Amino acid sequence: MEEIVQLFQGIIAFRWQYLVMYMIGGFLIYLAIKKDYEPMLLLPIGFGAILVNLPLKSIWEYEPTLDSTVTSIVSKYPELQNFFVERLHYIFTDGQAFRVEPGVLQLFFNSGILTEIFPVLIFVAVGAMIDFTPLLKNPRMLLFGAAAQFGIFFTLLTALFLGFDLKVAASIGIIGAADGPTSIFVASKFAKEWLGPISVAAYSYMSLVPIIQPPVIRMLTTKKERMIKMEYKEVKVSKTVRILFPIVITIIAGVIAPISVPLVGLLMFGNLIREAGVLERLSKAAQNELANLVTLLLGITIGATMHYEKFLRWETLLILGMGLVAFIFDTAGGVIFAKIMNLFVKEKINPMVGAAGISAFPMSARVIQKMAKQEDPHNFILMQAVSANVAGQLGSIVAGGMVLALVPWLLSL
Repeated sequence: MEEIVQLFQGIIAFRWQYLVMYMIGGFLIYLAIKKDYEPMLLLPIGFGAILVNLPLKSIWEYEPTLDSTVTSIVSKYPELQNFFVERLHYIFTDGQAFRVEPGVLQLFFNSGILTEIFPVLIFVAVGAMIDFTPLLKNPRMLLFGAAAQFGIFFTLLTALFLGFDLKVAASIGIIGAADGPTSIFVASKFAKEWLGPISVAAYSYMSLVPIIQPPVIRMLTTKKERMIKMEYKEVKVSKTVRILFPIVITIIAGVIAPISVPLVGLLMFGNLIREAGVLERLSKAAQNELANLVTLLLGITIGATMHYEKFLRWETLLILGMGLVAFIFDTAGGVIFAKIMNLFVKEKINPMVGAAGISAFPMSARVIQKMAKQEDPHNFILMQAVSANVAGQLGSIVAGGMVLALVPWLLSL
């Protein structure tokens, strides 16, 4: 009888919630393949969600095994039980100790996410991909990179109002950074239990930028404003400036907000590799092999955090909803800031450029140029939008660093 039970234990352990998670995972895979929405991330996340919701979830952890030695130790020294539970992943049932061995995806999670290795390696790769030259040619676009982070702090306050504690609220708000690695980094610090929904929301909405941004922009601008043409002046940026930029930004960030160094420092290190000109092989490796491998492992590991017991909760819907709110208000913040600037400057700014201040690079810049061309086929504002979009990359990381620094300080008051 026991052999029969073991043979069909997967069927016996099956739950209807698994079917729901298969549909969610399948939907993410559909968006990746059919719609081409962030396929490098949504596909592994979707498949990871399916893997971890197979009965007995052996890919996450193996079946607990009895440990007589630990049982004997804890029977003599009960105060040690918490140590074995929290540090060594033991569970205790009827006074007996069982060792829970982590499966392959939990090993990836423990060694890659909890240690923050995967997110910071992604920053190295992103830094090697980004060309800050358009921003250096037009430094005032930095203002849009800051203004378009408004949604983060609005959503943080909304999450607090809805009953989330400050750390979780901050992790939800950072979805508005439109920067997946930053969202993962902050959530791994403040809200490990909500890492799955927060990561899925961040990457899903990043992929939906072409759908989310246009209606918000049209709602806040007139046709005349969307037709504003912006003169682009070619400015030569020397190699010395391009090399000094990542070094100076790292030093400034490290002095003002030391906790942001893993985010800013590794991004700038990747960019320095790119701009140095003598490390072409390393630059290409960071942009290709490193980015592809870490993205693959990061995606499937994030998907493996989406077990139905943690994911199918009403709080998950709230997180997904507030993530959308964060994206909407980030877009709105950039547009409104541009409209305010137009009250004080002679050379008018197309308000749509402000919307490109989010970190979804280069998708947002492309969306802005497409909308400008729809209004006027001869209007070309791509370079300004790219400048704002690159500023958004920096803005999202600075915002993440601010959140990491401010939340512990506020909790200590």
